[in-house]
Amino acid sequence: MSKQAMSKPGSPQAASHQQAFDEPLWWGLFSAGGVCFAVLLPAVILFIGVLLPLGLLPADALSYERATALLFSVPGFLFVGAVVCLPLFHAAHRLRHGLFDISVGRDGFNKKLMYGAAALLSMLALGLVVAGMLS
Repeated sequence: MSKQAMSKPGSPQAASHQQAFDEPLWWGLFSAGGVCFAVLLPAVILFIGVLLPLGLLPADALSYERATALLFSVPGFLFVGAVVCLPLFHAAHRLRHGLFDISVGRDGFNKKLMYGAAALLSMLALGLVVAGMLS
């Protein structure tokens, strides 16, 4: 028994299009990105954008030396992965399905474009952290 995926009912594609085997992967990344976006990003904004400028945190809490030491480490790598990379895949999934809903482009192309852009930007962000760790 095969399920229909990403094809409008009654369209010519609906009869021949099989469900993509990679769809659970994209939904998993979408879910993880949404959780990280909803939980971690507000905390980052609170600490860096509100508490630090108001002087409610020690001034040296995010000095340049301390911030670079934290960012260019294994915990910094994981932090960038959770705060930057996972929300990128969340946004890519939303954009892909949004484009499908308004019938813009072909789903195969949109899928490659959105997830490819998220992957490239993720590799760039994590590559910068790794480059900082090695220098």
